[in-house]
Amino acid sequence: MKIILKESLVIFLLFLFPVVNFAQTTWVDAVDKHGREVFMPADKYKWDWGQATFLNSLIHLYNSKSPSEKLVYLNYVKVAMDATYNVANGKHPNAVASAHGMAFLARLTGDKKYLDKSNEIFADYLKIPRASNGGVSHRAETNELWDDTVYMLSMYLLEMYRLTKDEKYIEEFLHQFNAHNDKLTDKQTGLWVHGWDADNEDYNDGCSNLGWPDKVTRRSSQIWARGNGWIGMALADALLTVSKKSKFKKPLETALKKYISYVAPLQHKETGYWYQLMTLPNDPQNFDESSSTAMFSYAITIGLKLKLIPASVYEPIIDRAYNALKTTGVKSMGDGYLIPVKVSGGTCVGSKEYYLTRKITEGTGFGYGSFILFGLAYEQYKGIRK
Repeated sequence: MKIILKESLVIFLLFLFPVVNFAQTTWVDAVDKHGREVFMPADKYKWDWGQATFLNSLIHLYNSKSPSEKLVYLNYVKVAMDATYNVANGKHPNAVASAHGMAFLARLTGDKKYLDKSNEIFADYLKIPRASNGGVSHRAETNELWDDTVYMLSMYLLEMYRLTKDEKYIEEFLHQFNAHNDKLTDKQTGLWVHGWDADNEDYNDGCSNLGWPDKVTRRSSQIWARGNGWIGMALADALLTVSKKSKFKKPLETALKKYISYVAPLQHKETGYWYQLMTLPNDPQNFDESSSTAMFSYAITIGLKLKLIPASVYEPIIDRAYNALKTTGVKSMGDGYLIPVKVSGGTCVGSKEYYLTRKITEGTGFGYGSFILFGLAYEQYKGIRK
């Protein structure tokens, strides 16, 4: 009965406002349209981390839309989750990432099958290997902490909090942030290196440079932009989610403000982008990277929205990034479609040369997702979407 009532309400509103569109169409909508209709139609959804980022951006769009427009996004999530229901699991962080779709549907529809799957995935999550400080390993076959993990877990844990109102999920997110911060923070810059290995044995994952951990610290050497981008998006989403009265709110605010103070000065002021290896602006091999630019800018925009940072200092930064992405960060595909460009492809842990020779791609789930998340947040903050 609960699911029928909720879906009936959405359908009723759809008929009540059949042609009303209060939101101004922008380049963000053209990226969204291509992502949903061409890159990843809902029935072709893959249970993985890149797609999960795109899915999260569609949930943000759902939250922003008028009643007549919400059904498109709700249906997308339902079809995607139904298509992957039998393979959905939480056996490693990249699998946990997509589970926020199940928890979202459990909250929106009340359907028990989505609640059951959400709880089943949490049981899987609790079995993932952990470091001695409790940090969840990025790989199920070994014990390594990666900066990517924090965001992959955050999407699911935050949606479980929205579903249940149980602060154990916020507490778990903050615990994971702190555990990763402990092992990955570079004390000179305040930013995170990509990975840390819990033992003295190198694990060949078929993707990373073999031997990437330092022999003494067991940490990787490079400060990779998108890896740090994940961190900021996770903190921003947590602050948008947590109750104002929560004891976790202040620690999250402190973490986001520190984070922004570290990343913001590294924007290339002429281009509006951040570099692939963000602390090496003078390296001739370095390049502007768009997905991390969107991620950093999303975190800064949320900091501005929550009035944690001064607009006089930080608004020019997001203005430059927004203008860069809408002009040189997308490519027209015709038929009202835009696709993200200047996106560094999927990346494991490696040397300086490894990061600076990554393939530059178009689209990708994290490309669409990060562009939509930042573009939408920026347009809402600036009042572009009325």
